[in-house]
Amino acid sequence: MSAYLIDPFSLPFMARALLELCILGVLGGVVSAFVLLRKLAFAADTLTHTVFPGVVIGFVAAGEGGIFVGALIAGVLTAVALTVLTAARRVSSDAALAVLLTAMFSVGVVVVSRQTEYTSDLTTFLFGHVLTVSGSQLVQTAVLAAIVVLTLVVIGKELVLRAFDGVGARAAGYPVAALDLVLNVLVALVVVAAVQAVGTVLVIALLIVPAATGRLLVDRLGLVVGIGCVVGVLGGYAGLVISFGASVYGGVRLSSGATVVLALVAAYVLALAYAGVRRVVVAR
Repeated sequence: MSAYLIDPFSLPFMARALLELCILGVLGGVVSAFVLLRKLAFAADTLTHTVFPGVVIGFVAAGEGGIFVGALIAGVLTAVALTVLTAARRVSSDAALAVLLTAMFSVGVVVVSRQTEYTSDLTTFLFGHVLTVSGSQLVQTAVLAAIVVLTLVVIGKELVLRAFDGVGARAAGYPVAALDLVLNVLVALVVVAAVQAVGTVLVIALLIVPAATGRLLVDRLGLVVGIGCVVGVLGGYAGLVISFGASVYGGVRLSSGATVVLALVAAYVLALAYAGVRRVVVAR
């Protein structure tokens, strides 16, 4: 049994991949709770796509070394634009998000179309390649994770108040617009941290599924965060084990990033089934 569950991580690239996914799992579990509270699933999806032009431009300008900086700049700019556009009362928030998503993603596609020799490499950053994570990328992810978690520790209560009672928070003197901007920037940082591991397309699962799974099981925010972190970490571990086992022992090539996402979704389905059974039992 250890040959399937433990031995794969004796390989350096598998150990780095597991550590990366553990960090992202905890990070996703924490931030996804606030995304769920604020009902920002579409906004989070928008951020995952609008980071793509930064990834492309950074790669074209400086190779792999420019990806992180490009994604970071694009993520922060998107968070600012997202806050400004959604604050406008003349246009609905979903319309503003759709405009921002299509505009930014199209910029990335245009740049890719002008750099055809890079197209196959940039596909990796759409769908991820966690097995190629380097030590420097691990450091970058850890630093961003520390920034995000420390920020939430400092202003977590204010963000919760803003989520449950925005009018009350504004009346109490809290800077609601600034809180919205901070949360959008934190979501963008999660996207930047995960872009090279699971890709800009699949990172949305880390921002939605962990907390959604926890919410099916418990009602308290602290427990939702805790369960979300556990689901994120176990989903990363299970995805790596399944994809490695299928490739090495079964001769079936499976994308590690996509398998991790499927493992997360499987956890959500199990929690959904459990919640349904529990409702039936309580009703009886």
